[in-house]
Amino acid sequence: MRTRKYYTIGLALLGVLLFFSTTRGASEASSMQMLAKAIANTDNENVQVSLMRGMLKSLEGRRDVDAPASWSDVRERLSTSENVEAKRLLQELSAIFGDESAALEALDTLRNAFAQVDERESALRSLLAQRNVQLPIELEKLLDDQYLRTSAIRAFGVMPQPGAAELLINRYEAFSASERRVVVETLATRKEYAEELLVALRSGVISKSEIPSYAARTLESMLGSAFSEVYGDVATLSGDKSALFEKYRNLLTPETMASADPIQGKAVFERTCVACHILYGNGGQIGPDLTGSNRANLDYILLNILDPSDDIPDSYKMVTVTTHEGQVLVGAIAEEDSRRIVLNAV
Repeated sequence: MRTRKYYTIGLALLGVLLFFSTTRGASEASSMQMLAKAIANTDNENVQVSLMRGMLKSLEGRRDVDAPASWSDVRERLSTSENVEAKRLLQELSAIFGDESAALEALDTLRNAFAQVDERESALRSLLAQRNVQLPIELEKLLDDQYLRTSAIRAFGVMPQPGAAELLINRYEAFSASERRVVVETLATRKEYAEELLVALRSGVISKSEIPSYAARTLESMLGSAFSEVYGDVATLSGDKSALFEKYRNLLTPETMASADPIQGKAVFERTCVACHILYGNGGQIGPDLTGSNRANLDYILLNILDPSDDIPDSYKMVTVTTHEGQVLVGAIAEEDSRRIVLNAV
């Protein structure tokens, strides 16, 4: 039993080691072939999943990669597997390797309203990564799907389509608050979308209060004064900060704080802060977790609300990246090497 356990761990580590070897100059083709052979030659589902995760990690964001010679053996071995995760990884990798049957399977899964949501999400990611030509038609249909609506909205930012911005804006009022935020974030990823958002902002379809500060900064960088004339000055505090701090210190007396409504405060937090910060397990992971922060200290709260850029750890500093396809992404750098960059984004 112990020997088999060590064998399992050893094969799982092989996936990690091969991933790192490809980033250090080893032949990608030979590394992929070693992984494919290892997957095809083991009956241990946990090992198969671990190795495929390592393979997918090394190919993340890629498409039209030549399949390893042993990949047909992998597909034959796993095609009848009942392991949901193994089949998901097999489908995503097969799509990267240009397998047309994998793309058809992904489309069937995406269209199947009775399939598990995570399976449909995986199919959507696979089709999106490969820029499948049939996907745009499906994305519009998914706007009526309560389970995949948010992912479909984001997908329009990755795979732009003529009329997509108009489509999202026309449906804007029917979306939930969180879905509206995703619409704004998506429209802020491409200049042609941003111009449509500006029209909606001028007409009042989208209000200024619904544009988060991080999206506003991106929109100003894209559209310049045309955006700031409508939205206002996006820059952080430009006046006398000490006077502004003093103003709010005087307003927030112990008596005022005692009569504050926590329910209203929660509503403001969810509208303004929750996209980037976690509080009691709920929220985004772009900025620091606020659960254990010094929230009882008034000066601490004022500093981080009125001048949030005053002291930001490097791991939370936001960067803006423009892809070669013209998509603008904003987030903190989670991983980076000579071949790729991974953003922790909203």
